Amino acid sequence: MGEAPEIQLNILAEEDKLDENSVEQEQEQQTNESIDQSKTITRQRTYKWWLLMAIYTFFSLSGSSMAVLLGRLYYDKGGNSKWLATFVQVAGFPILIPLYYLSSYKSANHNTTNSNSTTNPPSVLVLSGMYSGLGVLLAADCLLYSVGLLYLPVSTYALICASQLAFNALFSLFLNSQKFTPFIINSLVLLTISSALLIFQNDSPGSTQVSKGKYVIGFVCTVAASAGYGLLLSLTQLCFEKILKKQTFKVVMDMVIHPSLVATLVILVGLFASGEWKSLGREMEGFKLGKASYVNVVVWITIGWQVCWIGVVGLIFEASSLFSNVISTLGIPIVPVLARVFFQDPMTGIKAISMLLAIWGFVSFVYQHYLDEFRLNSETGNV
Repeated sequence: MGEAPEIQLNILAEEDKLDENSVEQEQEQQTNESIDQSKTITRQRTYKWWLLMAIYTFFSLSGSSMAVLLGRLYYDKGGNSKWLATFVQVAGFPILIPLYYLSSYKSANHNTTNSNSTTNPPSVLVLSGMYSGLGVLLAADCLLYSVGLLYLPVSTYALICASQLAFNALFSLFLNSQKFTPFIINSLVLLTISSALLIFQNDSPGSTQVSKGKYVIGFVCTVAASAGYGLLLSLTQLCFEKILKKQTFKVVMDMVIHPSLVATLVILVGLFASGEWKSLGREMEGFKLGKASYVNVVVWITIGWQVCWIGVVGLIFEASSLFSNVISTLGIPIVPVLARVFFQDPMTGIKAISMLLAIWGFVSFVYQHYLDEFRLNSETGNV
């Protein structure tokens, strides 16, 4: 009779061992599945992610270059409305509505098939406040850019915009937990010096003739616009991470269309309040290239900026606000070269030095990004 409890205890111990073994096997299976999933995600990121990055980069560079050059053409050939030049930077969002509904349809099907991964969406009040705040900031930023482009040669304007990377890095430090390294600090210093050099010269016989006072106003407005742009990008990334928390193309379109709608309404109020709308008819009549060219220039500026915004927001969504701004900075050497071809803007020694410093600063930042990617891949490989 005394052996029966011992036999029962042995049986229970064996059952516990079997349960432990089964649990360990399940954990191993889950670990293997997670490894397989991580490999799949890595392969998808290698091809699909880089393809998206290439597309967004092309949109950002081509759209901004076309819009800036046509904006300078608008001013040179008789255009003089700062509010209209601001309006066209954001008013092209209706052309994105078909693409928006297509992305919404695909997103709805994806959520239907993956109902377990859905999260609680933010409230309408939170979304309204977010889009309204970004839209007002976007409108103010576009107005400052328009004033800067009115009073500055296009090549000078483009090089001053390099300072937006420094401002974005500063805001990213506080809003996006961006870490500063020697290469990033070197990049910020070079880009700041690159922009500061341009205040000491005013050489635009072929493009725009302005007084020294207006040149300074254009310089200050462009620097302020660059600071606002850096803040806008950092806030956009913060909204992606803290509020939206989704990874769909529809979210990218939301961040393009809704702030653009708010900014368009704000700019329309400014256009009518300033009274500039009354002179738009005379401006079209007096445009040196004719009415048809006036309409074409305005329309293509609008399209160019919308293409640019898709690229900018897409890069923020896929990478970060600082990476998006680095790509924008990459386009800085493009605009002065095209301005030299189309507007005969002189490429002076100060501009050449400023451009070299801007390129140097960009390369320094890209090298830091390369180091980060290399370290991340090494850690992943070790795991």
